[in-house]
Order: sequence, then C-alpha cells, then structure tokens
Amino acid sequence: MWVRSEYAGELAVLLTWLSAFIPWNVSFASQSGASLLFVRFPLVQVRYVFGIPVARGVAVSDPLSAIAFQSGQSIELAYQVWAGGSAVFAVALLVSALYYWNEAWAESWPVDPVRLLGVLLGATGVVFAGATYLLLSRGFGGLPIPLGVVFLLLFGGVLLTVERTD
Repeated sequence: MWVRSEYAGELAVLLTWLSAFIPWNVSFASQSGASLLFVRFPLVQVRYVFGIPVARGVAVSDPLSAIAFQSGQSIELAYQVWAGGSAVFAVALLVSALYYWNEAWAESWPVDPVRLLGVLLGATGVVFAGATYLLLSRGFGGLPIPLGVVFLLLFGGVLLTVERTD
C-alpha cells in the first residue's frame, strides 16, 4: 500500500478525527418560499433556514435532538439510522483517542487497532449511506448529497488494506 506500516497508526487516528469534520450528508430543500440547508456531520446537524424573515437562523442539534424534532415525520427513521451511525462513529473516536494516548497499550490489543478503526469507519459509512437512502425514499423535500459517506468508505478501505508488519 502507499502508506508505510510504521505510520499506519498515525494515519488511522488522523483519518478518524478528520472524519468528524466532514459532513456525511449535505441537503438543500426549498418549499413555499423557504429554503433549508442541512449539513449533517457524524455527531451534529447544522440547519440553516433562509427566505422567511421570521424563521431565519441557524439551529444545531445532536442526533437525538434531531430525532425528537422529526418525531412522527416520514423521515424519522432516517434520523434514527443516523443516530446508530453516530454511535458507531463515537466508538471509532474513542478507539482513536485511546490509540493516540497510549499507542503501546492499543498495539497489545487482540485486534489490530488500525484494522479496527478501518472497520468502524467503513461501518459508519455504510450506515450513513443507509440513512441517505432513507432520506431519499421517505420523501425528504430536497436532494441529499452523501459527501462524507464516500470519504468514510474510502478511509475505512485504506485502513483495512494497510500492510502491517510486526
């Protein structure tokens, strides 16, 4: 692979942390003169409302608050799936933090932490792809673009294919 095995751990931590700042989904919807822009990161959603003076603004919510906001709506299941993906990603962040703070201890685990992070990032990408599909199929009034899904799958694949030497 293109990365040297002695840098695989650093790459795994870097890609995991970078993934927290790449939106897995960007959606734009325009209805009745109002426009909505949703930028969904693994652990937070930013919603911009514009076009209506009374409702103009920015709202930031975590997955559980976003589920509550969408309660009873056709896209509630998509938000529930997002919450599941967020939980998987939170585990990846925890593993990466432990790996960063105590590399020797993490390298002694029965499973390779680089491969573990590859699996967790790939699984997050798959779950977020499912949430994107649900947004499309359940009547979301706009086009969701799965930007970060591609990166999560790519990062997971890179980490799973790194050649590790003992």
